[in-house]
Amino acid sequence: MSGFTQFIAFASAARHRSFAHAGRELGITASTVAKRILRLEEQLGVKLFHRTTRQVTLSSDGEALYARCEKILADIHELETLAAGTHGEPRGELRINAPITYGKHVVLPAVSRLLQAHPDLSADVRLTDQLCDVIKDGIDAAVRIMPLIDSRLASKRIGWQHLVVCGSPDYLARRGKPKHPAQMDGHAFIVFRVPTSGRERPLQFSVDGEVLELHPRYRMLIDDGEGMVESACHGTGLIQVPDYMAAESIGSGRLVEVLRDFRPPPLPVSIVWPGNRLLPARVRLLIDALSSGADQPNRTANPRAADSGSLAM
Repeated sequence: MSGFTQFIAFASAARHRSFAHAGRELGITASTVAKRILRLEEQLGVKLFHRTTRQVTLSSDGEALYARCEKILADIHELETLAAGTHGEPRGELRINAPITYGKHVVLPAVSRLLQAHPDLSADVRLTDQLCDVIKDGIDAAVRIMPLIDSRLASKRIGWQHLVVCGSPDYLARRGKPKHPAQMDGHAFIVFRVPTSGRERPLQFSVDGEVLELHPRYRMLIDDGEGMVESACHGTGLIQVPDYMAAESIGSGRLVEVLRDFRPPPLPVSIVWPGNRLLPARVRLLIDALSSGADQPNRTANPRAADSGSLAM
């Protein structure tokens, strides 16, 4: 097809918002990407990008063309997958999106093992607590820690995320262990600030079958879950974080869980992917790796709790 490489260059640059990144993805120079896009603009008679010295952004015409290009390229990829067989040796680039901390603790170890086992596989891992549009952004698979509402996506549950309240042994020796959420007066708290809203995340507890939210006065406010864990280990105060985040510190004795019987209902952790496409072998491999349980970190789950949920930190 005449000019097909120009559309491929455009779609890659639009997806990454970068000529340089597109060049690396396609194995060509950034200047070659720019030349192909310029020729495409001349042929179509429209401006596809707004360019500055620091960034490139899509124009309204570029946005419309990108949406069509991604659909067409996805259809072509599906035909290639069908021809090669969806259960063949995984190859190509696996594009993954996941929340930052869950990605570090769970996804990256799994992906690293997959790359070691399959030499023709590469990965583009995007760790962010901002929700992406899986289809528009060209993502093969994404991890979601929340109920799923996008009907365009297929999904499989890969785990549950529980919230745990912890403090250091030194802190609890000084302040005492609370036996009930109502006994939190006099305790210091390290509270999570939600990056997307800037608001403080309330503490959540299950009391008599209902979810109770508390908004304690904080001693420290922080927008990083791992930083909360480290601060708690130094005796600053109590934290409430996802179980996988505190598991190592609890296992080593640096933190002690309290109020176990009042854990709030957990959230489902799922892997999602575009539901209207054939499933490439590389995506199937990732789904199997994450859902097998072998790549989950040590859990501190309440044995009385049913398998359940997660918080994106």
